[in-house]
Amino acid sequence: MNSLFSPSSLNLSPSPYHRQNMRSNRRNRRYQLGCPLPLPHPSLSHNSLHIIIPRSSPVGEDIYPNEGSIPVIEFQDIIEKDWSFLDSDDLVFSQDYSHKLDRIIASGQIESGSRVMVSAGAEGFVDRLVDSSSPCNLLLVVHDSLFVLGGIKEKYDKVKCWQGELLYVPEKWAPLDVVFLYFLPALPFGLDQVLGLLAKHYCSPGARLVISHPQGREVLEQQRKKYPDVIISDLPDKSVLQKAASDHSFDLVEFVDDNGFYLAVLKFSSARD
Repeated sequence: MNSLFSPSSLNLSPSPYHRQNMRSNRRNRRYQLGCPLPLPHPSLSHNSLHIIIPRSSPVGEDIYPNEGSIPVIEFQDIIEKDWSFLDSDDLVFSQDYSHKLDRIIASGQIESGSRVMVSAGAEGFVDRLVDSSSPCNLLLVVHDSLFVLGGIKEKYDKVKCWQGELLYVPEKWAPLDVVFLYFLPALPFGLDQVLGLLAKHYCSPGARLVISHPQGREVLEQQRKKYPDVIISDLPDKSVLQKAASDHSFDLVEFVDDNGFYLAVLKFSSARD
C-alpha cells in the first residue's frame, strides 16, 4: 500500500514510558500520533486510530496550520507486525553482532555527500549507520512499521522516514548512491522486481546495493517459523542473484553466505533512464 506519510508528516511523539525504557522495553513501546491516543503493541490492531493531517495542505506536505481546527482522518483496523526480534537485547548488546553490522555498513562505501536508503532496517542498524559512517547528504529509512520509524525519528530528526512499501517510495529522493536491503526476506516483492525498480528509478551510476542478514540463513529459518507474517521469502543464492543482477545492469562484487552471516554487494553499472 502506498504511504500517506512523508518524513515531515510522520509525527510520532513517544510516550513518557518509552523515553524511560527505549532499549530495555522495546516490546512495550507505545506512540502517540499527533494526539493523546496511545497505540497498542505491534501485532495488535486498533480500531479508530486517529491521525492528524494539516488542515490547509495535502497529505505529506511540510505545511502546518497556524490557527483553526485540525481535521482528523480515521483509519480502521491498522495492524502492526512484530519487528522486535531484529532489535532484541541479546543482539543490541552483542559485540559480535555489532561487528557484523559494521561490516555490512562498510560494504556500502558511504562517502561524504552520499545519498543513502535503508529498506526494512532495524533501529540498531540505523543507530550503527549514523554513528559509524561518513556524513550523508541524505539518509532515508523506508519501513512499513510506524513503531520502528517512530523510534528512529525520535533519535534522529534529520533522518528521513517514509512509511510504506519499497516499490512506492517517491522518486523525489533519487538518485541514490547506496541502498541497504537490510531484511530482504520481509519484502513482498520478488528479487527481479526489486532490482528492476531500483535500476530504473533510483540508483545512480556506480550505486552500491547491499543485501544482508547479520545472522545468516540458519537463524533466518528460525525467525521464519516464529514470525511467518513478517518473513515471507528466502535469501537469494549466488546463481539466482547473479542472474537477476545481470538482467538489470548490476554486477555482483561481493558475496558471503556463511551459516552465521549473509552479505551480497551489487554495483550498478548503467545510467538510469
